[in-house]
Amino acid sequence: MPLVFASNNPNKIKEIQLLLPNTLQILSLKDIGCLEEIPETAPTIEGNAIQKANYVTEKYGYPCFADDTGLEVAALDNAPGVYSARYAGEQKNADDNMAKLLDNLSDKTNRKAQFKTVICLNLNGNQHLFEGIIKGEIIHEKRGSAGFGYDPIFIPNGYSNTFAEMSMSEKSKISHRGLAVEKLVAFLKQKGIK
Repeated sequence: MPLVFASNNPNKIKEIQLLLPNTLQILSLKDIGCLEEIPETAPTIEGNAIQKANYVTEKYGYPCFADDTGLEVAALDNAPGVYSARYAGEQKNADDNMAKLLDNLSDKTNRKAQFKTVICLNLNGNQHLFEGIIKGEIIHEKRGSAGFGYDPIFIPNGYSNTFAEMSMSEKSKISHRGLAVEKLVAFLKQKGIK
């Protein structure tokens, strides 16, 4: 059964495909001819995931799942949160976002943070949400060249490497997205979709 993953982000698609059973055919937005920018205007991470999944299901008629992820930093009242991708502006530049975050934390001793992913699945007329959270802390300067987004400045609790210093398979085993996808996969298996 083809299932659309509402993303054109090649990093995310690769990461998700690694986590799903290879019998499950994942289609990207490009695969179904959805080339327009899907609105992400909800005030919450959950809301954005729902908005993206609904857009694809309503407009293209496919069973679909969409994710939204945010980095929540305790000392910044859980910012950037839902605005993580455009924290430093609409250009959505990861280096600009990290620079702004490190600048905003420069006088803070509390560096605790968490990544939160919510996946919304639209399947057979029903909607299901799956959440994954990984706690950790923000370091003072970037380390590592793998990963994407805020990975070079985030160290998960219990580890000494940033996400950007881990291989994709190592990261996806413990990451917020990995945890949410694990719940999605368990649900699909329970429904007999393998």
